[in-house]
Amino acid sequence: MQIILKEDVQGLGYKDDVVEVKNGYGRNYLIPQGKAVIATPSALKVLAEDQRQRAHKLAKIKADAEAAAAALEGVSLTIGAKTSATGTIYGSVNAIQIAEALEKLGHNVDRRQIVIKDAVKEVGKYNATINLHKEVSVEVPFEVVAE
Repeated sequence: MQIILKEDVQGLGYKDDVVEVKNGYGRNYLIPQGKAVIATPSALKVLAEDQRQRAHKLAKIKADAEAAAAALEGVSLTIGAKTSATGTIYGSVNAIQIAEALEKLGHNVDRRQIVIKDAVKEVGKYNATINLHKEVSVEVPFEVVAE
């Protein structure tokens, strides 16, 4: 089944993308939650017209995302966490803590834009990917140290 996404869905696509999903996923989750609509010919025409009208706004949004990515390019974070004697963290470091550390440095990043591939449960160096736009992302290294 083809659907048009009304908002970004992690692992599936971004707003206004036309994607193919299984019938149950589309009809039982995406459409009732308001995250998508069925891609009928008339809905596709409306989407094309909306995209044509918003083209200049999207260019400005992408330019803002590229500027934010340039500002984040040289940033390196240090996050303190309570650890055991073996260096294992009590709990884990997540996107919320990275967003707070970035905010202390003056970078306003939404925590939902931050992706950490592996669970951070030990002291060490890691990388987080920040997806600022569907075409713009930046890697930010961070180090977890014992408090």
